[in-house]
Amino acid sequence: MTQDQTLFETMIQTLYTAVISDSLDELGYRNQAMRENIRPLIVDRTKVAGRAKTILAVDCFYIQENPYEKEIAAIDSIRPGEIIIAATNQSVRNGMWGELLSTASKMRGATGAIVDGLIRDTDKILELGFTVYCTGFKPVDSKGRGYVVDYDCPVEAGGVLVNPGDVVFADRDGVVVIPEDVLDEVVKLATAKVTGENNTRRELLEGKLLLEVYDKYGVL
Repeated sequence: MTQDQTLFETMIQTLYTAVISDSLDELGYRNQAMRENIRPLIVDRTKVAGRAKTILAVDCFYIQENPYEKEIAAIDSIRPGEIIIAATNQSVRNGMWGELLSTASKMRGATGAIVDGLIRDTDKILELGFTVYCTGFKPVDSKGRGYVVDYDCPVEAGGVLVNPGDVVFADRDGVVVIPEDVLDEVVKLATAKVTGENNTRRELLEGKLLLEVYDKYGVL
């Protein structure tokens, strides 16, 4: 098991987006949570963590000679443990993500896809068991509507600047992006906050006043 795999499994077992977001706030990174309209295809208790594999698409209004060229190259270059971050400039024309991209990504070892845009083939994606977040559904092909212009580049997704290799963590509350430079510090702060919250919850359930418990542990 690689160091990343060990880290991500530990994060999934012990952390959640709220404590990660709070820890990023504490370090001065206050715009790392994606927009609230990027939601999981199925709302359950599944968490996902991984390195960002960025893909940038734009709207288009004609069919290119090879409309899927860079899209295919991007998917085929996925490495195990990555999460696809597909930025579409908030397109409502382009149903860029579907069953076959999900299948190919899963077989390359991706742990999920965060699409700042529309997807299709939702029944098939659910059958596949691949974690996908998106802004909505639309049964249209991307051909002639959207085009992948680059990948492994900085993108803005959900209002957050995402660089290749940043750590992405998502659960039913949403998606947060941890810059690589502060990863270790964020994990330490978030882990400490979880401990404080667990103690706070226990004492609140014992009937203690919120102010009393807050003064003791300093978390809310």
